[in-house]
Amino acid sequence: MAQSNVDAKQLNALALAYMGDAVLEVFVREHLLKSGQVRPQRLHRLATNYVSAKAQAKVLHKLREANFFTEEEEAVLRRGRNAKSPTIPKNTDVQTYRYSTALEALIGYHYLQKNDERIDSIISAMISFIEERSVQNGK
Repeated sequence: MAQSNVDAKQLNALALAYMGDAVLEVFVREHLLKSGQVRPQRLHRLATNYVSAKAQAKVLHKLREANFFTEEEEAVLRRGRNAKSPTIPKNTDVQTYRYSTALEALIGYHYLQKNDERIDSIISAMISFIEERSVQNGK
């Protein structure tokens, strides 16, 4: 990949979320393939358990309760949550969407800062939380 001249600290929160959404999608797809899932229709359905706005918002709240984030990360999360998006997906409410945008912004921020280990730890915690909930709910 080419050298990045993007200053993640100055970038618009929605641009960070745009990047974070793509990074999260790749991590989730890789996780599902590694877990033995190979049927495209099933992969897509399973992936939505991880990348939906509801799932991301729940993960964000859970990780915040556990004091998982640094002060710097909390500042990025606030920027993402407070960003005014021109559109809201039809399957979620504004509040949920804003929290999911915050988490995506944080992932995008770390990606652009080249903080690969932190991305791994955030997404690993996210996957663990979602899978634990699926087991508890009998899915």
